[in-house]
Amino acid sequence: MSRYAEELRTTAKAMVARGKGILAMDESNGTCNKRFDKLGIPTTEEYRQIYRSLILQTPELSNYISGPILYDETIRQTTPDGVPLLKIITDAGMIPGIKVDTGAKDLAGCPNEKVTEGLDGLRDRIAEYYSMGARFAKWRAVITIGNGIPSRGCIKANAHGLARYAALCQEGGLVPIVEPEVLIDGDHTLERCWNVTDETLHEVFNQLYTQNVAFDQMVLKPSMVISGKDCPQQASVEEVAKATISCLLKNVPATVAGIAFLSGGQSKEQSSAHLNAMNQMFGDQCPWPVTFSYARAIQQPALDYWAGDSSRISGAQTRLLKRAQCNGAASLGEYSSEMEKTLATV
Repeated sequence: MSRYAEELRTTAKAMVARGKGILAMDESNGTCNKRFDKLGIPTTEEYRQIYRSLILQTPELSNYISGPILYDETIRQTTPDGVPLLKIITDAGMIPGIKVDTGAKDLAGCPNEKVTEGLDGLRDRIAEYYSMGARFAKWRAVITIGNGIPSRGCIKANAHGLARYAALCQEGGLVPIVEPEVLIDGDHTLERCWNVTDETLHEVFNQLYTQNVAFDQMVLKPSMVISGKDCPQQASVEEVAKATISCLLKNVPATVAGIAFLSGGQSKEQSSAHLNAMNQMFGDQCPWPVTFSYARAIQQPALDYWAGDSSRISGAQTRLLKRAQCNGAASLGEYSSEMEKTLATV
């Protein structure tokens, strides 16, 4: 058992506290720059600093966000006027988290499939991040549905990586967010997504158990069971909610601290509606809190509005808070499409 066990349990519970979710703002500099480029924002560290400060200094954000996941550059940054971003986070009562994987790379022997790397040197990186103040971490594995894939080799390699990462995190005092993402890309049906998610989660928890990971000291960040975005037959909100929860109930131990979904390319309204339906329809059947860990589904309206203009920071923060509010409500089963209409008048 980790010497941090009690602290890890407390942190994991706080990460999925009632009405709150996790803000994924851990996109790499390359990904952040691509988003900036589309909007004509200069792709410099200065503008990334301004943007990340804008997000973290949003008034009342901690009412709906338990903590942000940061990128290595971000955890070391200050606001433009010199206040460390870690201080902004902790002063607001939020928990700082950190992405620790080094990205998905081509998996040898498995064409068109990826494996996430970053285990080398991870123990030392975890020790540094813990000493800086981080209290949870994230590692994302990607599973692609396609012709003849995912292969067993891909699922096993990614599940093993997730489990080794999670064990190292718990040893070093960080709550691991375990993120096996079954991608939405493709024309697969809801049923095919269910089968792949079922196999993936089964293998992930088998490997976590093998590596002695404590389930009550981790958070699962799964994708929803959903039709591929190019599938001609798109499942309804209720079908997605039912399929997703049935798959989780089959595979996720009741002792896991919580489920915090990724949005995975869904629209902001879709991701709120699906999460809301799960909590409305099945909240009383779930042994764990079911909440969100969204990135674009929270940030995008703010980024689009700000677009690098310092005079629009306050309006961008209003939009960011609105999305956090909508998803906080969805995590309680209290979201409605009416909430979106007020967004238009902001």
